[in-house]
Amino acid sequence: MVAPRTPLPPFAALRAFHAAAVHGRFRDAAASLGVTESAISHQVRRLEDFLRTALFDRSGPGVRLTAAGRRYLDQVDPAIRQIQAATAALLRPAGRAVVRLTLPPSLAATWLIPQLGAFERAHPDVDLQLVPTTRVLDLQRDQVDLAIRHGKGAWPGLDAAFLLEETALPVCAPGYLTLRPREDPLAALARVRLIVHARFPDEWEEWARARGLAPPPLAGAIELEGIEQALQVAESGHGLAIGRRPMVDDRLARGTVVAPFGAGDPTGAAYCLCRPSGDADDWLEHDEWSFPIRKIPPEQGREPGTLVQVRALNSGILTRLQSGTLQSNLEATIGTTYAPLYARLYHGID
Repeated sequence: MVAPRTPLPPFAALRAFHAAAVHGRFRDAAASLGVTESAISHQVRRLEDFLRTALFDRSGPGVRLTAAGRRYLDQVDPAIRQIQAATAALLRPAGRAVVRLTLPPSLAATWLIPQLGAFERAHPDVDLQLVPTTRVLDLQRDQVDLAIRHGKGAWPGLDAAFLLEETALPVCAPGYLTLRPREDPLAALARVRLIVHARFPDEWEEWARARGLAPPPLAGAIELEGIEQALQVAESGHGLAIGRRPMVDDRLARGTVVAPFGAGDPTGAAYCLCRPSGDADDWLEHDEWSFPIRKIPPEQGREPGTLVQVRALNSGILTRLQSGTLQSNLEATIGTTYAPLYARLYHGID
């Protein structure tokens, strides 16, 4: 007797759901797949009809996974990533090493993706594949080489090296909040509408405490699910949000948002480059090369770097770092093979 066949969902619908769940917004999912936002919405509805259950809650200003949607994502995400990895391995040009890097979508969009062109020019034989997701992946199970993690540097089973310090500062559209001479900060905050990020509900209290202020009242505040959403609302002139560097750096540089209270304060968290503990250095081999990279900004709390020179030999990669506190223990922490990528990520790419 033939066992009844379990139906499989339409792959286009499954792919749309996965992209929307990973990116947290239909618009970003559409951009990642090269389709329209309405196409993503249509395919997600198609999958929900197939499964006879709602996967997203659409009642708020954005979309968020329902409990059923979260359970479904947890099950299908590893399978889709395995398909991606298997396909990439077959399509990989001879001589190019594939490195899969997972990181938060907001950090990918605002910090890393703008630097990819320079990285690819410096490393033409490295195929760096990004896996943006809000989920904390199991690197070995999901076949991912490296991860940029946000936190305080303690992740069991991973070797972690400091990458970027996170600082927080209020930001808004130019002209939205102009401080009066000697105006009390709390009085200034009372004149505007605050934006609260649901993932960091205490961020305004923490910012105020770092400045020696009482927590500002949040009555009437706009609460949003994602960091990018909060920054977009602030950028459009509808409120004052807590921006987190480095994710807000591009907007500050372009002048689409300003920081009315000046420089930010450390949040106590950082971004770290991680790899599985004891992972072998087997994904990158080069002829000898070297390159200069940008100085570390002094405001990050470290002495400015000078030149980082990376040389790769057949016997492995040797790294000479002249950047103050960074030069010790890099290779011992993440391995000689990962050091060039770490150096490029840490300092930024010109």
